Amino acid sequence: MADLLVIAGRAYGSRLLVGTGKYKDFAQTRAAIDASGAEIVTVAIRRTNIGQEPGQPSLLDVLPPEQFTILPNTAGCFTADDAVRTLRLARELLDGHALVKLEVLGDAQTLFPNMPETLKAADILVKEGFQVMVYCADDPIQARMLEDIGCVAIMPLASLIGSGMGILNPWNLQLIINQAKVPVLVDAGVGTASDAAIAMELGCDGVLMNTAIAAAEDPVRMAGAMKKAVEAGREAWLAGRMPKKFYSAVPSSPSGGLIGAT
Repeated sequence: MADLLVIAGRAYGSRLLVGTGKYKDFAQTRAAIDASGAEIVTVAIRRTNIGQEPGQPSLLDVLPPEQFTILPNTAGCFTADDAVRTLRLARELLDGHALVKLEVLGDAQTLFPNMPETLKAADILVKEGFQVMVYCADDPIQARMLEDIGCVAIMPLASLIGSGMGILNPWNLQLIINQAKVPVLVDAGVGTASDAAIAMELGCDGVLMNTAIAAAEDPVRMAGAMKKAVEAGREAWLAGRMPKKFYSAVPSSPSGGLIGAT
């Protein structure tokens, strides 16, 4: 049976979600997303035209909603009110589209999430019928609070947005994964393919990234590498890794019945 990612009742074949910013042009954006195999693409409503600027090039011309699930996000919002207002606009522009990515930032330099404002915005949006995927700190307690509010996916950062530092606290991430009843996707901090594979090996349901692909020397090639890494990490998690045995050497081959053994 196919191993599908299910978010808000809809199934996806790819567990890699990608952003659409920082590419040199729309052509490179489309090429990289095609190479990634992603079916969900996230769009910063405050920075990208999807119809709010009539007469200007629209991202939807190269990433049509008939082919991709467009995931509007609130990048650049620092208050719950701004985030809610932005996603209401997105729903209007996308003809009632409900699936959104909420992020409320607390600091312009680190882009670390403001969790009190995130919780406030999530509560409002869920009550208004939005299906909220939420960027958050790697705090198991606040992750549980977001799930209790009704968010459809929890998206803790691995490290700071755009840092490429990888997974700095796998223990907290594991705690969130172990308790969650909704998908958990690493969001922010992935720098290269091994980071994505590690996230999946820990049991994450998916990975969302942008800068790791768009800022690579060859974004299209990196997108392909990330696709393979997410798939390999998921396969390894499903297979179940061998237990770690510190200070214990175990031969790979059986030691019994060796030729010449006495």
